[in-house]
Amino acid sequence: MTRNEATAGFVVVIEEIGKHRPITFAVGVRADGKVNDLAVLAYREAYGGEIRDRRFLGQYRGKALPDALLPHQDIRNISGATLSVQATGRAARKAIAVLRATGDLQ
Repeated sequence: MTRNEATAGFVVVIEEIGKHRPITFAVGVRADGKVNDLAVLAYREAYGGEIRDRRFLGQYRGKALPDALLPHQDIRNISGATLSVQATGRAARKAIAVLRATGDLQ
């Protein structure tokens, strides 16, 4: 994504395993390496679909690779969806790491 010829950020599609099935995320990462937004594209588990809520996903805005993104630490957990919450944190961190590994982020 560009703005006035400068890169404003990137969107990375990531799959992470929930409890039994993969969850597909789109992670928007700003040019400074922080999460801008996160969306659940496909949720395939029987429980824990609350991670799709904007209120929950908003917790990741502004987070960066050094942030643990773990439930009960810097992310509010969802009862009965701990593995899905963990998968969300892994997806956010993985998106940033992939962009750094490819040289798109400094």
